[in-house]
Amino acid sequence: MSRGIVTSVLASCLFAVMYFYTSLLAPLDGEEIFGWRILLTLPCLTLFMWVTKDWQRVGELLGRVRRTPALLAGMLGTSWLMGVQLWLFLWAPLHGRSLEVSMGYFLLPLAMVATGRLVYGERLSRLQCMAVGCAALGVGHELLQHGSFAWETLVVMCGYPVYFVLRKRCRTEHLGGLWCDMFLLLPWAVYFVVQGPLSSADLAGHARLYLLIPLLGAISAGALIAYVMASRSLPFTLFGLLSYVEPVLLVGVALLLGETIGPDQWLTYLPIWAAVLVLVLEGLKHLTQQRHRRG
Repeated sequence: MSRGIVTSVLASCLFAVMYFYTSLLAPLDGEEIFGWRILLTLPCLTLFMWVTKDWQRVGELLGRVRRTPALLAGMLGTSWLMGVQLWLFLWAPLHGRSLEVSMGYFLLPLAMVATGRLVYGERLSRLQCMAVGCAALGVGHELLQHGSFAWETLVVMCGYPVYFVLRKRCRTEHLGGLWCDMFLLLPWAVYFVVQGPLSSADLAGHARLYLLIPLLGAISAGALIAYVMASRSLPFTLFGLLSYVEPVLLVGVALLLGETIGPDQWLTYLPIWAAVLVLVLEGLKHLTQQRHRRG
């Protein structure tokens, strides 16, 4: 389990790097960055799966589709759900909506905890209950202050739990399933790149894009691979709670990009950050227990 915890934290760090990275890709817009991300991530993911011998998963999944054509409908659903999240993640920093998206990622672990409890019957440890309680205080304050959440927040909070549950139902919760999800997004990716605002003149005036665009694919592939590996090696609830690391980093990126936290928002963020601290203690507890068992 300690490896899963480390992998989850690594994924969060890479996603935060990519969140800031989009600000370096001007004059590309969110849709074109999304297109390039898909086109460049898929080859990196393919190479990784070939080296780790996970490529056979794709063949197994395609064989299942041939035997059960209805599975394709579920895969189209998971692909669409993932595509919306990938697009929103890249669109938000370019349109001053980073804090709204980061709030969605703060609420996501609560939604995943509820999903794990209601759908899979998972139980919470004492520290996990404490983390949920702290986070619930922050969520409650946000609701009292504003009465609702931004649409970006709701898309993240509600979309990911549906995505993970559907993948488990389709039995595609592995790298082969991720590869197929991204492959099904290729038509949209090609369309956004072809129709995007980037021209040869833009490339000539922004020579750094020749390096920055390919590097986007490497960062994206590393983040997604680490995220999927963590999701399949950790219990659903613990995986959801560890997701709190990412929005903390995303808030830091939002502040670097010039957004600010209003005075009325601190009572929302502080309890949630306290939940993050509790989760750090939970992770240290797991690591200590495993070391004692090995010793």
